[in-house]
Amino acid sequence: MTNGFKNTVTTSGQLDELYAAPQSKALIKELDHLTDNYRAFVEKSPFVVLATSGPSGLDVSPRGDPSGFVRVLDDRTLALPDRRGNNRLDSLRNIVEDPRVSLLFMIPGVGETLRVKGTAQIVLDENLCQSFEIKGKAPVSVLVISIDKVYFQCQKALARSKLWDPDARIDRSELPTAGQILQALDQEFDGGTYDREYPEYMKKTIY
Repeated sequence: MTNGFKNTVTTSGQLDELYAAPQSKALIKELDHLTDNYRAFVEKSPFVVLATSGPSGLDVSPRGDPSGFVRVLDDRTLALPDRRGNNRLDSLRNIVEDPRVSLLFMIPGVGETLRVKGTAQIVLDENLCQSFEIKGKAPVSVLVISIDKVYFQCQKALARSKLWDPDARIDRSELPTAGQILQALDQEFDGGTYDREYPEYMKKTIY
């Protein structure tokens, strides 16, 4: 990668010289299984970020549902339903080629997050898929994730970002709408109609 910067870090040894050694409490937090406390984070979380890797590169995808939608099958196994989306299937295509995944669990109003690393299978078991049914719609597949490492992250990043602070919210009008973004990419696309119709469309297609 060339970006014009000459003073860059290229070895782990350089990092060790730049940064202090990790505190002991940062090391003992990493386990190969869910404790009761870590399980509580999974079961209360309505939102997780899923990171995958494949021949076409890296991908990160938001996943959300009612709290506890990522199911704890046992202390080393999670199940995540693959809900209806845009059918790009970036995450699933990556998992087919490289099963390694990483998850970041977030809970509204809570500063700590939970990180999970492991490997995923795309499972089509009918009973498992049906067990995730919402509003009469079951997911086509479920990701069953074997945990390699689990680790909780302190509050600093969310505190700095003020992510849950109502006073830090940005009015939606300060950003382009989805229709405006799409119309800028395709001048024949009717962005105004898209924006007007999308709320009703989402109600019909969210599951």
